[in-house]
Amino acid sequence: MPAFLSEIIIYPIKSLAGISVKHWQINEKGLLYDRKWMLIDENNKFLSQRRLPEMALITTAMVNNTLVLSAPSMEDITLSLNNSNDGEEVITEIWRDQCPARCVSTAMDQWFSQCLKTPCRLVYQPEMVTRPVDPRYAKATDKVYFSDGFPFLIISEASLKSLNEAMRLELTMARFRPNLVIANCDAYAEDTWRKISVGEINFRLPKPCSRCSVPAINPISAEITKEPLTTLSRLRKWQHKVYFGQNALHDETGVLILGDSLVINEMGKAQPPLLT
Repeated sequence: MPAFLSEIIIYPIKSLAGISVKHWQINEKGLLYDRKWMLIDENNKFLSQRRLPEMALITTAMVNNTLVLSAPSMEDITLSLNNSNDGEEVITEIWRDQCPARCVSTAMDQWFSQCLKTPCRLVYQPEMVTRPVDPRYAKATDKVYFSDGFPFLIISEASLKSLNEAMRLELTMARFRPNLVIANCDAYAEDTWRKISVGEINFRLPKPCSRCSVPAINPISAEITKEPLTTLSRLRKWQHKVYFGQNALHDETGVLILGDSLVINEMGKAQPPLLT
């Protein structure tokens, strides 16, 4: 049996909990709604679990044409998925990018500020805004919402199983926040993939994903733990960074469906160049 797509996860608001779906549309920026929204601080810089681990405890659910947000000790609040372009425009800072965005509402800002106990605003990226991908790894036409740098992160089930065996733990895939999970391949097989097809969508895998502190945050409790970074530092460290999963770019729009077969169109040397 060939490798296949076993999970699709979208993260409508950057750094909040994700949503597993059975099928999903891909547009020019990636998975529809994936990190279309983002929280910013008083200086318009993006907020993430790196700074506020408790963001992991805010869950999201899609109901009809709305996004329902839930958090401990907070009443649920609902966000329309169809933003009008009449909110205040701000220039946000996400890593080295300066990206135009629009504010959602004062009510959303108050809800998040109370929940996270820090002043913040919720913004979204209008469809007409183009945020390019790092040209060192992408085509001039590649674009993305508010993810760290690439539209997709791909991880195989076997890679997580291998890492868990090395740690003697049972961490979930949620720690690593992938978009696409692949089943029925060898551990770290994705390190050698350069071009693949999943269903009818072609992907390029230009570079591995270097990991920050987020995988050390328990997505259920927001507690910061030593693993998996301790074991990744022992097994998956290269040039002073640790790697797990592969960043990816897409060549077409369309729909991904759970169970879609994966076809390897081009392979290369393992990236990072580590023995497995």
